[in-house]
Amino acid sequence: MNKLVDIPLRQWDANGSATQQAAALQALENGRVVLLPCLGFPLQQEEHALLNGAVGNANSAKNISWEPARGVRGHGDAYDAALLAALMRRYAEHTRRLLAGLLPGYAPHLQQGKGSFRPVEIAGRVSSWRKDDTRLHVDSFPSSPTQGRRILRVFSNIHPRGAPRVWKLGAPFEQVAQRFLPVAQRPQPVLAALLEWLHVTKSRRTAYDHYMLQLHDAMKADLDYQAQVEQHTHAFAPGQTWIVFSDAVSHAALRGQHALEQTWLLPVRAMAAPHKSPLAILERQLQRPLA
Repeated sequence: MNKLVDIPLRQWDANGSATQQAAALQALENGRVVLLPCLGFPLQQEEHALLNGAVGNANSAKNISWEPARGVRGHGDAYDAALLAALMRRYAEHTRRLLAGLLPGYAPHLQQGKGSFRPVEIAGRVSSWRKDDTRLHVDSFPSSPTQGRRILRVFSNIHPRGAPRVWKLGAPFEQVAQRFLPVAQRPQPVLAALLEWLHVTKSRRTAYDHYMLQLHDAMKADLDYQAQVEQHTHAFAPGQTWIVFSDAVSHAALRGQHALEQTWLLPVRAMAAPHKSPLAILERQLQRPLA
């Protein structure tokens, strides 16, 4: 199966046709990536300084995050915080309009998560194995439990000099769960309560969150799996945008620099096919409720 589905939208606030809306919904819920090859995110004149080396350097943070309530975090002294915040706020609003026009059934239920600006080249960057995003993984947030909600992410390559953002896409989520659930440790409710009390997590880590973190870590730690599992590589060109349920799609970012990302959370009940969610798949395999 092709891992990507192309939809030729050219405007962020365009309403997709009924055919395009159905194709996007089916692709995402079946664990594929929706590619918008003709939809680039336009920068304003002053924002180009964030990409051309006028500010920032190789020691900059891998991801600079932004939230409406907390502003920009992780930029250090290398970037203008107000300029970054304006850029990421505008990107978040563009993604909101995009999802409303392409996935109207989701729109009333979407909850805004963090946005991020990713200015640093991925290839060659040194990190721990757990933070190494060049290894295939499914997304799970250690400090921000989703409690079963889907992680829907919108990415745009804004590189000014033509460099692609290269991803690797791996096995379907159900196969990932079948491989790694048998070796997963069982959750400890007392530990989850302690982590919340200590403010290590922003809310209570459910059994679902626990198992998703176990899958994330087990995938990255298993080098044999990384080498042997079926995988496909795709290069996202500058001026392209893509949408993915990153909690279900096995992915790795191999190389690329200068990208924007916005996360949205979606309750499972808002899906057209809730039984295809990671929550439902894990509950079927473990034969018990998790959230």
